[in-house]
Amino acid sequence: MRLGCPRRYPALRPLTLVTTLFFISPVIGWRPWPHNKTNAHDLVFGDSKKFEGSSEFVRLRYHMGPVLTANITVHTIWYGTWERNQKKIIRAFINSISAVDSKHPSVSGWWKTVQLYTDQTGANISRTVRLGMEKNDRFYSHGKSLTRLSIQSVIKSAVTAKSRPLPLNPQSGLYLLLTSADVYVQDFCGQVCGFHYFTFPSIVGYTLPYAWVGNSAKLCPGVCAYPFAVPNYIPGLKPLKSPNGDVGVDGMVSVIAHEIAELATNPLVNAWYAGQDPSFPVEIADLCEGIYGTGGGGSYTGQLFNGEDGTTFNMNGIRRRFLVQWVWNHVVSYCTGPNALDQ
Repeated sequence: MRLGCPRRYPALRPLTLVTTLFFISPVIGWRPWPHNKTNAHDLVFGDSKKFEGSSEFVRLRYHMGPVLTANITVHTIWYGTWERNQKKIIRAFINSISAVDSKHPSVSGWWKTVQLYTDQTGANISRTVRLGMEKNDRFYSHGKSLTRLSIQSVIKSAVTAKSRPLPLNPQSGLYLLLTSADVYVQDFCGQVCGFHYFTFPSIVGYTLPYAWVGNSAKLCPGVCAYPFAVPNYIPGLKPLKSPNGDVGVDGMVSVIAHEIAELATNPLVNAWYAGQDPSFPVEIADLCEGIYGTGGGGSYTGQLFNGEDGTTFNMNGIRRRFLVQWVWNHVVSYCTGPNALDQ
């Protein structure tokens, strides 16, 4: 859930629900936040979560909670106004996670790092990630400004709808809420570009792992769609050309990848994370924010590929290309990706 100069926010623990209900935190990604301030996690982990080769100070541990070992189904909620091609880009990425015939380096090759994580029985994260049912909420049923709690209400509406409700699948289902470019979500752009958590039975009726990711094209592309857009306060830096011709959606893809990887390895915020306090989990994608290729770290993405059309990418999917951040490989204590030059 992060990108650029990372900022972390506490994930809410169930036992503190009443007192901290309005401080639920996301999992995020490297972003060039304008308020680039050092925070506690920068001090604890130093540069280890930003630079490709550093591992000495990282203590990613398993905390005995469940991980997603059964076939994973991503149920998508399209909130707001979406173009057909925008949906196609995101669907293609999700379907590419399990594709076996994509050209190397591939999205499915990226997912192999996530598969290395296991539960207490030794069972690995599922190889299979498939697109499930979808729900359109084109009339903004909960308005164009959402809080973190109202996001759960949107999910409730989708799973309890009288017509074609999303199926309830707490064990292996992920619920992905995607908001269109004209929707503002609490802390969007200023602190987060996406986050994940799980729904509260008191709101939704069930405990369901979910993630939210917003389209930043109108609100803050220089933050949440970086490096396909750059912020005004970084003069002289030229944006890269997005691989699918949609800056906002191409920026969303890496955030979606970030959240799905962390939902698979830490769905209830009690499985794989670094740090002493589960209220502030640093997860497998957080450790590699902003790293997309060999040598990546800080504001440098790492070594990427340039297409014949001038676009920039680092992975191949089903008939499309994507730019997706790397994730932490706990076996070698390193950020890894399928486009690494030493593979």
